Amino acid sequence: MAVTLPDHKPKKTGVLRNMRRLWQQVGTLRIVATVTLLLIALLVARYSWSIPFADEIERVLFDVRASYAMERVEEDDRILVVVYTEDTLIETEVRSPVDRVILARALRNLDAMNPRGIAIDILFDQSTPNDEQLIEAFESMDTRTYNAFASSRYNPLDMQPRQEDFLADFDRRIDNEMVGQTSVLLYADGDNVQRSWPEQPPILPPLMANALAPGHEKYRSYTGSIAYRLPLYEDGAVFTKLPIDWFADPEMASGLADFVEGRYVLIGADLQDRDRFETPLSRLTGGNTTAGVEIHAHLLAQMLDGVMPRALPGWALWFTGFFVIVAGGLTSLSEMRLWKLALVVAIQAGLLVVFPFWLQQSGTDTLTLPVFGWGTGWTVAFIAVGAAARSVGAEKRHYVTGALGKYLPADVTAQILSDPESLLLHGEKRVIYALFTDLEGFTKLSHAIEPEMVATLLNRYLDQLSEIVLDHGGTLDKFVGDAVIAFWGAPISRPDDATRASKCAIAMYKAGEDFRQNVPEGVPPIGCTRVGLHCGEAIVGNFGGEDRIQYTALGDAMNTGARLEGANKFLKTKILVSREATLETDDILFRPMGRVTLSGRATPVEVYEPVMEITDDSSEKLHTLYRKYENGDKEAIDEIALLARNYPDDLAIQGFAERLRQTKPGGSYVLQGK
Repeated sequence: MAVTLPDHKPKKTGVLRNMRRLWQQVGTLRIVATVTLLLIALLVARYSWSIPFADEIERVLFDVRASYAMERVEEDDRILVVVYTEDTLIETEVRSPVDRVILARALRNLDAMNPRGIAIDILFDQSTPNDEQLIEAFESMDTRTYNAFASSRYNPLDMQPRQEDFLADFDRRIDNEMVGQTSVLLYADGDNVQRSWPEQPPILPPLMANALAPGHEKYRSYTGSIAYRLPLYEDGAVFTKLPIDWFADPEMASGLADFVEGRYVLIGADLQDRDRFETPLSRLTGGNTTAGVEIHAHLLAQMLDGVMPRALPGWALWFTGFFVIVAGGLTSLSEMRLWKLALVVAIQAGLLVVFPFWLQQSGTDTLTLPVFGWGTGWTVAFIAVGAAARSVGAEKRHYVTGALGKYLPADVTAQILSDPESLLLHGEKRVIYALFTDLEGFTKLSHAIEPEMVATLLNRYLDQLSEIVLDHGGTLDKFVGDAVIAFWGAPISRPDDATRASKCAIAMYKAGEDFRQNVPEGVPPIGCTRVGLHCGEAIVGNFGGEDRIQYTALGDAMNTGARLEGANKFLKTKILVSREATLETDDILFRPMGRVTLSGRATPVEVYEPVMEITDDSSEKLHTLYRKYENGDKEAIDEIALLARNYPDDLAIQGFAERLRQTKPGGSYVLQGK
């Protein structure tokens, strides 16, 4: 069987020619579609934080990483959080704005305890009857103190211009250079999760952390993620948090000096209905929200610790996105077995999961890391490239199926396509059934009729015989003129190959008879189809150049099969089958044709012919008489001759009887030289 497959092994014809060939195979439209999908995949892998829906998933994935990487610490002894609680509002009977008398008292007591600094996360944006008391408290402060400031420009939902004007006027009324302003503006994401440091526009005063601890100017422009921390113990806290009521009472406050001296004091509200945010951890666990003043405490602690995770630069995100897309495409093109492919995909998926966690844990800010984008981009690339490759593969498979289908039965073709190694052999020894045919007189006929008619007749004849071979599960090796060469037992063997081959030989002979009896008018008579069949060892595999699948059989079995076909002419038979080829057959009767020595062979071959023209009884009788002859009974020759006379039109049995007279029991009839 010789089949030329496109690009089975690409020729070394240059990059441009290979690219042109690939372009032709894939098609312009499919290439444009694939490249477009790959570009989309790359953009998703780079900008998924800016894509609706994808950004929500990225946030959740970041929250998982951030929560995993949160450091567990003991209670921070540098920061004290003083808060208005629900109990405070109940006691003061004032809810909004909060009572300023209790704040004034607390400030005087706190100031006396030598704190490092005080910052107030409460906006004084409207008038109350107690404003003067609070202003007097500010004017008496010896500790650097900062009042909250917000601008209607940057916080239009919560701050009206008139409120901002009142806030500015309130601060101007305080005559104390130790009291200043601090920005308390926080920017939560759309899901109300405070993940990153807020921007600090130059026209606003420093953020609370920067105001309390000057000298950390790099944090003025830092907008990376907040390094939240967790308490070391389940019932512990990251910051000491005490109600403002305790500090408004001089007697109670005197016992809290150790919690204040040398610490940064942040005053704010810890109420359920205002200024509360989710953190990455609370978003995942469904825990309580965090008061804004505590968010500022985390910012201050992070700044004091000098923790400033650096995000990957833009070029690195482009590179990783491109790398992920390439990995997805190459993985799709791999021709690994399914379990190996699954392992490779699992490893890559594991890297996409583990790598961001490792970055976060090692101090890299992964707030803008497009992890979901990577996974989506990889998937799109895998599907896009795989679809293009499968379309090319499908076309090649269709071509190969059609090509192999002309030489192999459908089940063999399917197995070869599912396991190409069964076809791509380099040569192996197999037991095969080799079949050769010849159309008597066709060569002479081809000189007597028009070439067009020769082609028409030959194609019709070979089509019929080829179909018979494939229907019987044989492998078509090649055509040599009008001769058909086929074999069974390779590339795939079956238990009933012997029966299939013998039945095929009979069917091919009958098809040849039908063919020669139905030729067009004016075509000279055509001879019969002669068949030779032998079973033996042969070397089967690929033989030929790089670009051709030359699957054929070589060796003694093929030579013997060819000589058996040629021996038909001298033995007056139509089909000659060696004894070796009859041993495993079922449902087929054979009659003996004696023992012959074929041309080019030293070992005689015992040959048989399938029973087609004599009765079963006479076939069995012929077997019996031949065994008698082989056992030395010379009268058996006369009985065989008598049997032959009963079938005067059967030239094969006539010749058989004649050959027996020229040989001895156990001997063979030599065909050499004939």
